[in-house]
Amino acid sequence: MSLCLRNVPFQSALCAAPFRPGTRRNLLPIGIGALLTCAPIATISAADSALTWNGITLYGAFDIGVSYQSHGAPLSQDWMVGVQYLIDKKGDKSVTSVAPNGLSQSKIGLRGKEALTDDLSFVFDVEAGFDPQSGNLADALASLTHNNGKPLANQTSAGDSSRAGQLFNGVAVAGLSSPMWGTATLGRNNTLLLDNILKYDPMGGSYAFSVIGLSGVVAGMGDTEDARLDGSLKYLYSAEGFHAGVLYQPGKTDSSPGKAWQGNVGFEYEGFSVDGIYGHKDDAIAAASLSAAQAATAPHDSLVGTISDNTSYTLAGSYKAGPWKVCLGYEHIKYENPSNPLEAGFSGLGGYLVSFTNNAAFPKPKVLQASWGGLKYLITPDFDITAAIYHYDQNSYGLKHCSDTSAATCSGNYNAYSAMADYRLSKRFDVYGGVMYSKVAGGQASGYLHDSNVSPMVGMRLRF
Repeated sequence: MSLCLRNVPFQSALCAAPFRPGTRRNLLPIGIGALLTCAPIATISAADSALTWNGITLYGAFDIGVSYQSHGAPLSQDWMVGVQYLIDKKGDKSVTSVAPNGLSQSKIGLRGKEALTDDLSFVFDVEAGFDPQSGNLADALASLTHNNGKPLANQTSAGDSSRAGQLFNGVAVAGLSSPMWGTATLGRNNTLLLDNILKYDPMGGSYAFSVIGLSGVVAGMGDTEDARLDGSLKYLYSAEGFHAGVLYQPGKTDSSPGKAWQGNVGFEYEGFSVDGIYGHKDDAIAAASLSAAQAATAPHDSLVGTISDNTSYTLAGSYKAGPWKVCLGYEHIKYENPSNPLEAGFSGLGGYLVSFTNNAAFPKPKVLQASWGGLKYLITPDFDITAAIYHYDQNSYGLKHCSDTSAATCSGNYNAYSAMADYRLSKRFDVYGGVMYSKVAGGQASGYLHDSNVSPMVGMRLRF
């Protein structure tokens, strides 16, 4: 039995919030998305699900637990990660808290398939991710606005993401699928990088135990908002162990002004799997909270955006032998100042106003190299253990070379080590426990209150 799920052909593969003046009110979560994870159990087929009717399947997940951070921040009601599992600038105090989505994003959605001919079907997939501790739609950008103007020590947990309070903050796609010709989908697609990060991450994209699962930097070609792309076209093809894909986003929308494209080729053979991906994104946007000075003059619910042109290439693979599975990966990301700078005052992802922009953040090209590896062992058909290591390495990209914490442009690194055990009590319900240690140094630690964090967690998850 495979320890990592293979992407299904048309898979496009990281709540009603209180109303605030100047923002739109979120709607009730109704949607759907595919659950992509390096998981040790098989995907439930439509025929096996009591929640399938006339080719339309209701599916979802609910994941919640308790976590401790040695240097964390209070629980967020909007950020789908909930707490600072990783060391972060605002990580200050020890925190014990209810914690959401440790292994996978809580979600609810619909997907369907309607045969049009013997060799062609209409397919769709829509997903709403939510925060199980608050009931809110996953809205990372709302979590950033809560910290506007506040000193780091007084901030709550927060982070940027492609999940920005939309009704369908996961995928929202429709298209055509053929066993012979492959699958093409239009709409809000998961990127090819996100598909493969989840496929080759030994922790399956976990928030609580994986750097590349939580941060989204790797899955988004450098910026987590681009892990899912609005208004994009995605095509996937597979035949006899070979698979390939292309993704294109024309851009020119409020949520994503610049165009993007990715290409993927890979193969699978006798337990061995490998994929290579190359991609580029113009006018990538990294959102952040307003400083105290900015908050004094800007609308309260607005944000600051750092703009860049990003290029990445990735190579990842896995090998399974009996109860063992090893996953390895590497991504090279280059950030450059945008060729088409964006002026402040535009409506960004999720409808949030970007009231300040930085189009000159990279005096020299920034190069971020991400590498990871891990080992999973299936002790019994219902119990497995996993260990993983993650490493980021950043060059010095300022006008003056440095390798200390004096500036974010100095060279630096980010390391994390994690271990986790997962036990399946039934086909759809599992309990898990593990720990992650993360540490930053050099420019990656610039402005941090502390440079390390220990974060153990225990949780439970239901998937249907």
